[in-house]
Amino acid sequence: MTAEDLGADRVPVRDDLADLMPYGAPQVDAPVRLNTNETPQLPSAAWLADVATSMQALELNRYPDRRATALREALAEGFGLPASSVWAANGSNEILLQLFQAYGGPGRRLLLFRPGYSAHPLIARVSGTPVIEHELPDDFVLTVAHATQSAGAEQPDIVCVASPNNPTGIPVALEAVEALHEATPGLVVVDEAYVEFGGDSAVTLLDRLPRLVVVRTFSKALRLAGLRLGYLLGHDWVIEDLRRVRLPYHVDGIKQLAGLKALEHRDELLDHIPVIVAERERVAAALADLGAVTWPSAANFILFRAGIDGLFDQLLARGVLVRDFSTSAGTEGCLRVTIGTRDENDAFLDALAGILKEAA
Repeated sequence: MTAEDLGADRVPVRDDLADLMPYGAPQVDAPVRLNTNETPQLPSAAWLADVATSMQALELNRYPDRRATALREALAEGFGLPASSVWAANGSNEILLQLFQAYGGPGRRLLLFRPGYSAHPLIARVSGTPVIEHELPDDFVLTVAHATQSAGAEQPDIVCVASPNNPTGIPVALEAVEALHEATPGLVVVDEAYVEFGGDSAVTLLDRLPRLVVVRTFSKALRLAGLRLGYLLGHDWVIEDLRRVRLPYHVDGIKQLAGLKALEHRDELLDHIPVIVAERERVAAALADLGAVTWPSAANFILFRAGIDGLFDQLLARGVLVRDFSTSAGTEGCLRVTIGTRDENDAFLDALAGILKEAA
């Protein structure tokens, strides 16, 4: 039975969600998919074998460790922090939702900078948190002055920035993070989903910024997007508050085990990063040679503008799927391409070169 069939019997969704479109990049069966910032290399065979063997000992008839103790302790050890300063959840997006539920909500405000990660305002809206958006400067760099002015003027309860930013790839300088913390009494959230690919981590500021939290993920650099596991580094009072809003047993036993094994195999899971960075620089140079405008990326993707109308559809017609930001505020005419394998990157560059040649 469809929603139309239900008619008056359908229970209306919340008024503030009635026009909300679900988040998600297009999942199109294209030969070359470079639109979701996944890592092109599979996880290591050694990690997969270790997980498969270790799963034999899991008692899946029992609930998992509610506090994910072993996983949090392993994460904490890697950063030189106590386990009480680490939190884990189903991807970094769930952590952001929990943060917005705990410290946002009706009557509180979240400051975001645009262009930025498109899921941030969506997650805030689902949590009932009003959003204030300030535009980044034309070069997309959040300066100390801009951070101070924006946060100082708005006095938000939460301010959230991604570093490196998505879709621009530009990292946020640590001085700008400090400026945000100095200018507002609220929580400062730094989303570091791509930090392993470049940029300085705000983790180094935790010991002197008491209202700072850093959110990370296993999805990108650790090659485990399908695992949906993220973590937070912060102060113990934040972890105590997140327990108030988390669902019971929210991190399942298989995920805890797989994440723990990923940390044990961390070096081999991260060994692709130099390859991705080298390919990123090669693709950026090739885009510049083709006459495209690019921005300096510290992530595993590149934002570019080639000056061709309908470029997203033309690339897709040639078998290459990228992410379309051409109608988004601040990135008009821009597309974002994930760095894939060398063959995938060459397929993208060849397709773009062909389109530009036809348009000349």
